Amino acid sequence: MKEPRPPIPDNPLRLMDTIRKSIREQHLAYTTEQTYIHWIRNFIRFHNKRHPQEMGAKEVDEYLSWLGVHRQVSPATQAIALNSIVYMYRHIFAAELGALNFHRARPKRRVPQVLSHEEALALIDAMRGLPQLAARLMYGTGVRAAECLSLRIKDIDFSMGEIVVRQGKGGKDRRTVLPESIIDELKRQIERVKIQHISDCAQGYGEVYIPPALARKYPQAQHETAWQFLLPSSRIAQDPVSKIMRRHHLHASRIGKAITKARRTISLHKPVTSHTFRHSFATRLLEQGYDLRTIQELLGHSDIKTTEIYTHVLNKGVRGVRGPLG
Repeated sequence: MKEPRPPIPDNPLRLMDTIRKSIREQHLAYTTEQTYIHWIRNFIRFHNKRHPQEMGAKEVDEYLSWLGVHRQVSPATQAIALNSIVYMYRHIFAAELGALNFHRARPKRRVPQVLSHEEALALIDAMRGLPQLAARLMYGTGVRAAECLSLRIKDIDFSMGEIVVRQGKGGKDRRTVLPESIIDELKRQIERVKIQHISDCAQGYGEVYIPPALARKYPQAQHETAWQFLLPSSRIAQDPVSKIMRRHHLHASRIGKAITKARRTISLHKPVTSHTFRHSFATRLLEQGYDLRTIQELLGHSDIKTTEIYTHVLNKGVRGVRGPLG
């Protein structure tokens, strides 16, 4: 869970609240909850807000076909929409849709946008504060933005030269590299977090969010320095569920705004997001001769085919082909 979930009634009457309650009882990630709610709402709106119980396989086929033909979404996006709707019918209405016959979205091969090493360093140098450190981490370790923001002090293993990514995409833990060039900066940041945590405790705060299951198993952990976020928010805010005043991690929008500002500062004419640093990390490793399996493990890809896409962005090309101008 990357940020506090909105509260819902104990005995929900509204459909969306019922779905949220079911998802939480299944212990699915908050990102999954957000995704399912988005596509279910979209499905209902497409059919002029008819109640899902009044619909079935025919309406699902119509909606998914519209996504594939008119919206031209990718097969992956169409599959996510399908999974969301199937979840609702199966877990909320105890109904199976049976065989579906919708128009499948056409596969699209998109080459990821990457930065050269010089571009990445220039962009990072134009950033400041915690967003800059987040950018260094994403480019130096290949972590996703949400994984970066969720890092705790205890996840930085200086002795092993590793960073432990907890509950990454798919709920999996993994280890990735800890660049030597940012070790000193990370140590300084950890000291700042420790000082801030002492101050928070002195003011009657100091508790940080940890997943409920861990909170029950380690009741004191949420007060410990080791569990504090590496990139904390600048202010303490009320948790919308527990109503406890806590210091959460830096908001993702801060990083996005900082990247946009830095890109304009250095006049970089490429679209850049937080994920661009992850793409660039993978491409650098390929350029340095690391094998795909190693890169797959560092990135946390479940399928090697996802990692193989980076072979198409190398300057020399995977076949070593040179154009007529050299």
